[in-house]
Amino acid sequence: MSTPAFPVAVVGAGPAGLMAAERLAQAGLPVEVFDAMPSVGRKFLLAGKGGMNLTHSEPFDRFSSRYGQRQPHVEPLLRRFDADALRRWAAELGIDTFVGSSGRVFPTDMKAAPLLRAWLHRLRGLGVAFHMRHRWVGFDAAAAPDAPPPALRFETPQGGTTVRARAVVLALGGASWPRLGSTGAWVPLLTGRGVDVAPLQPANCGFDVARATEDGATQEGWSDFLRSRFAGAPLKTVALRFEHGGQRFEQRGEFVLTEAGVEGSLVYAASSLLREAINEHGQAVPTLDLLPDRSADFVATELARPRGARSLSTHLKTRLHLDGAKAALLHELLPKSAFDTGAGTAALAAAIKALPLRLVRPRPIAEAISSAGGVRFEALDDVTFGLRALPGVWCAGEMLDWEAPTGGYLLTACFASGVAAADGVLKALRAG
Repeated sequence: MSTPAFPVAVVGAGPAGLMAAERLAQAGLPVEVFDAMPSVGRKFLLAGKGGMNLTHSEPFDRFSSRYGQRQPHVEPLLRRFDADALRRWAAELGIDTFVGSSGRVFPTDMKAAPLLRAWLHRLRGLGVAFHMRHRWVGFDAAAAPDAPPPALRFETPQGGTTVRARAVVLALGGASWPRLGSTGAWVPLLTGRGVDVAPLQPANCGFDVARATEDGATQEGWSDFLRSRFAGAPLKTVALRFEHGGQRFEQRGEFVLTEAGVEGSLVYAASSLLREAINEHGQAVPTLDLLPDRSADFVATELARPRGARSLSTHLKTRLHLDGAKAALLHELLPKSAFDTGAGTAALAAAIKALPLRLVRPRPIAEAISSAGGVRFEALDDVTFGLRALPGVWCAGEMLDWEAPTGGYLLTACFASGVAAADGVLKALRAG
């Protein structure tokens, strides 16, 4: 392969873009990376603040199933670069990893910064050039009319500039955490060129709630009492169940009550199904099992025991260890009649095992951990993975139309798509 007159341009200095740059540079191509932020990998670093969850150790078939409806499109990418390949790659950078009790894989020091430093050292050693504070604002076909791809236009602190490239890899992220660079501003730039893009939506996100008031009306948000006393409180050891469109979610875990609703790992795990139900019906109503370690018969029996002079709240705490945020949530979501022991305790016992929680909207995408939607896989060439509507341009990372739960699946697919985009560039350049 002859050396091209222009470099390969990678726009976006997150995991997908950097992986594409590494692969291309290792093949001997000159590579230049552009990013709107002042430094590289900002979202990557923030994601690793609480412990850098690189990937997951579960078997491949289970791993690939985490990508839901897009599994048929993501699985081939993972076969090129899977969780084991990611761990070997980290080891080559001098970063050892371990498998945690949950099956998640972490660097031994739990930090993202050492890995990123080692990676950048390798990339610079391969000759990769970095151009920071370069915000991509579109294509300039007039600057390169003779051959694809169209030239790239950037805004910089010194003014506008145009860059010609032999090939372009766009790895611009979705629209979550926009302060770190993923703003979704690329969407109209691609749709305006005929690229099919699914609307960006929040993923791994919290939700706003609605509740019935005593007069039968519907009120969005929590009561002043619950918001002031329990916003930020965790609900531990609960189970969430939900069915929609023939899919069933049932999982144990924990989540947090927020000012407006709920968030946290258990909610995030169900977020794609909950979001789609809200899109279709205007609401999603999962149920919460507040005592998943106890059977329905046990709960009913304990509640029916005589309580003497004790209050019902004390009875719940004494017999079922149900108090704090869990007890407050019961009072928030059930009518007063459910606590009328004169009518029996069957309804209350049933609610403890299946408490309906009405969710009316996802939280804004800027608050989400990740985003769904993006460039549809159908817009990509089957052979080289490049954009059909824009020859010479490839896409990678979260800007592609896939989503996954937290647990290492997001990062792994970003790395794998960067590998696939780079391999597509190499295939196209060799053919040309």
